[in-house]
Amino acid sequence: MIKSPDFQHLKHFFEYASRYKKTAVIGLLMMPISVAANLLFPWLIIQVIDDHLTPGKYDGMMWLIAIMLVVLVFNYIADAIYTYCLRLTGQKAVFDMRMALFQRILKLPRTYYDKTPTGVTLSRLTSDLEVIGESFVLGVLSLVKDSINTIAVLIFMFFINWQLALLVLLVFPPVLMLTQYVRNRLREMYTITRSSLAKGTGYLQECLLGVKTVQLYGAEQEVESKYHSYTEDFLHAQLKTNKYDATLFSIITGITTITIGLIIWFGSGKVLAGAVSLGVLIAFINTLEKVFVPLRDFTSQIASIQRSFAAFEHIEELFVEELEEQGKTLLSAETLKDKLTNFETLEFKNVRFRYGGVGPYVLDDVSFALSKGEQLALVGTTGSGKSTVIRIMSKAYMDYEGSILLNGIELSSIPKDSMLHLFSLMQQDVFLFEENIHFNISLGADEISDDAVVDAAEYVYAHDFIIGLPSQYQFELKNSGSNLSAGQAQLISFARSVAQGGQVMMLDEATSSVDSITESLIQKAIGRLFEEKTVIAIAHRLSTIRHSDQILVLNQGKIVEQGNHQELLAMNGVYSSLLTDNTNIADDEDELLSKPG
Repeated sequence: MIKSPDFQHLKHFFEYASRYKKTAVIGLLMMPISVAANLLFPWLIIQVIDDHLTPGKYDGMMWLIAIMLVVLVFNYIADAIYTYCLRLTGQKAVFDMRMALFQRILKLPRTYYDKTPTGVTLSRLTSDLEVIGESFVLGVLSLVKDSINTIAVLIFMFFINWQLALLVLLVFPPVLMLTQYVRNRLREMYTITRSSLAKGTGYLQECLLGVKTVQLYGAEQEVESKYHSYTEDFLHAQLKTNKYDATLFSIITGITTITIGLIIWFGSGKVLAGAVSLGVLIAFINTLEKVFVPLRDFTSQIASIQRSFAAFEHIEELFVEELEEQGKTLLSAETLKDKLTNFETLEFKNVRFRYGGVGPYVLDDVSFALSKGEQLALVGTTGSGKSTVIRIMSKAYMDYEGSILLNGIELSSIPKDSMLHLFSLMQQDVFLFEENIHFNISLGADEISDDAVVDAAEYVYAHDFIIGLPSQYQFELKNSGSNLSAGQAQLISFARSVAQGGQVMMLDEATSSVDSITESLIQKAIGRLFEEKTVIAIAHRLSTIRHSDQILVLNQGKIVEQGNHQELLAMNGVYSSLLTDNTNIADDEDELLSKPG
């Protein structure tokens, strides 16, 4: 069995194309009609010249000429249907591939995005797929059709005159060897071009996202220099590609011209000697075009296909990338659903974790328990591991050591989809879609009604500013909420978390970058959450978390202190020092509990 990468790429593509067999079959049925027309036309030329023009017998000649016109029309129609149907099949297959890849990237683990720039993934979903849609589909269409036509025409040449056909065949071995050599070089160059284009796109995306920072610090020259290096790599590889492409094209064109000249010279001698009729020679010259024009076009077709194979290699990386671990459990779906209908308990037992499985432990021997209705606060300096606890709980990362039990079930064995309804996360970094406010709160979920959206906004005190906007909840956000203030964007993000209906609210630095007015609104909403829900909160104001049932003080991944507010104050340790270092002069109730992070 063939195991070459190119064959595997073709196999993968045709798995998608096979979904449109009807359209493909209609197109393929046109191929024999086209081949037959290509063979019938030179045969008719022989009949017209040798049977009518040369002997001067004109009776019936006009019928043959009319048949020749009909053959030409049928040939064009067959070619048009063939091209349209197979191009349609190919484009639909590429569309399905794009949707399949998009579904996969939504399920890829957090570790993939940690190591892969967003622009690289974007390049694979856009430019690489476009190359396949244009170059591969069109290149394969032409290559398959031209190859079959060429073989059929060569057989026909032997049928009408084997000596002239042998003369044509003499040029094929060097052409094929040259084509194979250039094919390999083109593959190398196109792999480089696709890679450098992906890197350049990734860096461009990064620069556009950070363009305000670049302009603020006057770093345009440095950024431009780095982007220039990426585009220069792409340019050099592209120029080499053009060189190989142009060399092959010019050599094949030269060989074609020389061969036609040899045929005319050799054939003319045969005509004068009476060994070959004039009609056969003219028909032979006519068929030469059907052999050498496709042979010359093989250059661009091979270049297109090699460009596509290079793009395929990048796309295949996404197809083979391991999806997010969903967890393997011995429990049935019904039992799992029953045990996870409501949140009851969460328990960390000697949990250790390090990102990527290497380097120092971010969490080291962390143990705690949380029950329904309780409030847990995580405090500590930057890098102490507070956010990592929430990331593991939300299954952003799964390769932890120790044990984490959710309702008595090991977290690693729970499919992520089975626990999404239990948790809602209020993140430090706000992301809003270029949609209206209603969508950004509900995320388009049918189960979240209009009333639920309004209730969530009212819950976090966002309703008042929303109804003051044009179109209110239908107000369209631009560029991730750039037409709102940072505080308003944070409130909408908070409303989204509430609308999702999680039984456990996880708050990750919810007030780290908002104005004082918005912060007071968020604090009021958080205070309500602490009274009504199970909450896990990171580094919030003392006025809110001082009433937490349990406060964990983390330092370098370890729990160094644990207890409620009064118990920790009595220890006069790390917790007390954090309060002292971050005291707000205005009011004791507004003391910051920990450093940001």
